[in-house]
Amino acid sequence: MMVRVHSSSVALTRRRIEQRMALAANSAARMMQFSEDIIKQLTPEEVDEFREAFMMFDKDGNGTISTKELGIAMRSLGQNPTEQEIQEMINEVDLDGNGQIEFPEFCVMMKRMMKETDSEMIREAFRVFDKDGNGVITAQEFRYFMVHMGMQFSEEEVDEMIREVDVDGDGEIDYEEFVKMMSDR
Repeated sequence: MMVRVHSSSVALTRRRIEQRMALAANSAARMMQFSEDIIKQLTPEEVDEFREAFMMFDKDGNGTISTKELGIAMRSLGQNPTEQEIQEMINEVDLDGNGQIEFPEFCVMMKRMMKETDSEMIREAFRVFDKDGNGVITAQEFRYFMVHMGMQFSEEEVDEMIREVDVDGDGEIDYEEFVKMMSDR
């Protein structure tokens, strides 16, 4: 009887290991698909720019960027990351788990960085429009900005522009509406 309990617990453990391995393989497959989807979204110009940057960072020309090479590249761009920060950056995009970045993984990393920069630019633009800092852009603030940018619009035109992006209909543009407006252009 002890042998059966032991063999059934071994079988149970084996099944759990197999399930975890299947889950890990499934996660890796989803991450690879995500990586491929991101690369498909890139323009040919972006792919060329990323490839050029990748080749500059890949100092030894072996087709991967190591932690050392990424550190050198970042320092040349005026950044001063710690070894841990560099390793974390690699781990975020290292789909195959080899501790280095291949070109598709590099594309994912660059696209993320571009997206973060876009978000920062949108946040800053919102602050410029929102003169009083209350979290919404009123018709008056919108008109003020347009006039200072040299654009002359009637009150009706400004109201119409606001109505187009004012999803909740409160007569003002909140941050979410502003992000949507900027993303749709």
